[in-house]
Amino acid sequence: MGLDYSIIGERLKQARLAKKMTQENLAEELDVSVAFLSRVERGHSHLNLNRLSQVCKLLDVSEGYILSGSSEDSRTYLDEDFKKILDKCSPEKQRLIYNIAKTIAEDEN
Repeated sequence: MGLDYSIIGERLKQARLAKKMTQENLAEELDVSVAFLSRVERGHSHLNLNRLSQVCKLLDVSEGYILSGSSEDSRTYLDEDFKKILDKCSPEKQRLIYNIAKTIAEDEN
């Protein structure tokens, strides 16, 4: 499954709006054209990883959130991934994974 650039663009747009920035403001900060930024927000153009990192810093969002919709700041960002892994495991392996996770979590307290 590839990246859905229209969703990535929408997340970028929402992050820009949350920072109360216009396309013109952000384009100027990035030294790109407003037309290019508009194409990115509509999913018609893509940002390279360096530019994505620059945009995320300006908008104060994580690259992970822009690319996947989840944030490491969220307490539930790995829930779905863990569920998929556990669904593939036998009950015995699930218990082992649980015990390891429990031990690690208890060490943090």
